Amino acid sequence: MKTKWVRITNCGNIPLREGRAVKVGDREIAIFNLGGRFLAVDNRCPHKGGPLSEGIVSGNTVVCPLHAWKVDLECGAVKKPADVQGCVPVFRTRVEAGIVLLEVPTAEVVEIRPGAAAIPVFQQGFYGAGRICSKDQSEA
Repeated sequence: MKTKWVRITNCGNIPLREGRAVKVGDREIAIFNLGGRFLAVDNRCPHKGGPLSEGIVSGNTVVCPLHAWKVDLECGAVKKPADVQGCVPVFRTRVEAGIVLLEVPTAEVVEIRPGAAAIPVFQQGFYGAGRICSKDQSEA
């Protein structure tokens, strides 16, 4: 699958230990600032679709604001409740010249013209391939 790096926002627009949601194509993605690195996951909790970008960040996880499911931001696996095997897609990020970039499948950005930006969902100042891991992989 071909991917493309999309400019999203200045690093300073995502406060430390918080997340922000952006819309890239038809997909809403949550990007989190963990201090020194940014992690990105699909913005829908696998339980009831809660907005993960509005959750509380704890270590490398986010707690969904609707029903307190805990999702690992590095691999997307559900950590709590422990008996659940769900997960969310994760996306690679990188920072260039103080700008957060997000790697998404090319099909996700067909409506973004070259040089155009991703569409912000919740915050101004935003310019703007997923993988899924099992719970077992995330604990390795």
